[in-house]
Amino acid sequence: MAEIPHIVSDSESRTLIARLPARLRDLVQLARFDRPIGWWLLFWPGAWAVALAGQAVRRWDIVLWLLLGSIVMRGAGCVYNDIVDRDLDRMVARTAVRPLASGRMSRKVAWVWLGILCLIGLVVLVQLNRLAAITALASLGAVAAYPFMKRITWWPQAWLGFVFSWAALVAWPAVTGGFAPALWLLYAGSICWVIGYDTIYALQDIEDDALAGVKSSARALGENAQWGIALFYLAAIVLWAFAFWQIRPQLLCLAALLPLATHLIWQVLFLDRSSAIDALARFRSNRLAGLLMFLACFVVGSTA
Repeated sequence: MAEIPHIVSDSESRTLIARLPARLRDLVQLARFDRPIGWWLLFWPGAWAVALAGQAVRRWDIVLWLLLGSIVMRGAGCVYNDIVDRDLDRMVARTAVRPLASGRMSRKVAWVWLGILCLIGLVVLVQLNRLAAITALASLGAVAAYPFMKRITWWPQAWLGFVFSWAALVAWPAVTGGFAPALWLLYAGSICWVIGYDTIYALQDIEDDALAGVKSSARALGENAQWGIALFYLAAIVLWAFAFWQIRPQLLCLAALLPLATHLIWQVLFLDRSSAIDALARFRSNRLAGLLMFLACFVVGSTA
């Protein structure tokens, strides 16, 4: 099949996307439905919270609602991000062919698409109890501010950590009716994890970001990026170990984190900072990291 230039380079479903009508293809790419890694990363912290609270089996329905919510709200966030960043996206090779940046789609169509996705998100919201729903709504300000962080701070990845870990704060009260110390430790660890993996992601664009004046943790860390990623991953493991201790204060329960820790060590040790392809592969491997953490939370939460 001939190359279709309007498909972004990091699409995970190029052959399928190429078969779609042009307008539908642009809507799918605008919401990043062709790059499911994003909604997996948004979903996992919520699933962890349900599992660590010992409710993964009994409240499987909440897990599924969280998954649907992650898909549509990640899509909505991406549409909003592209509306705000369309001018910056034109200056970065990897994002210049996005529907809004390239001019193939108007902002009016993008706003309508954003509204449709938010309406689906509202269906998910009404499935939650009052505390969980209020907590979910409280995230909207942070989500709206995120696209501007790369213009303000060298650490937009930290802000993304607050946003992409928020599902944990929603999921825990959704299944327990309240908050707990273990949740805050789980959330803090997730923030560190997000900073680590999104720094890896930012390595892809480090040269274009410098030319466009876009700030990132990858640029801030420079030659020390690998050490910085390692420290954030270490902080995540330590915080999660304390979260597990709150649920089950036994040394044996901490062993549940060993597979995840091994995977994160592999990411750091074999990361090639000079290769955008390698950075993307390491970033995407956090889908597996999220699953390993879910299994660890499930074991600890189920045996507490």
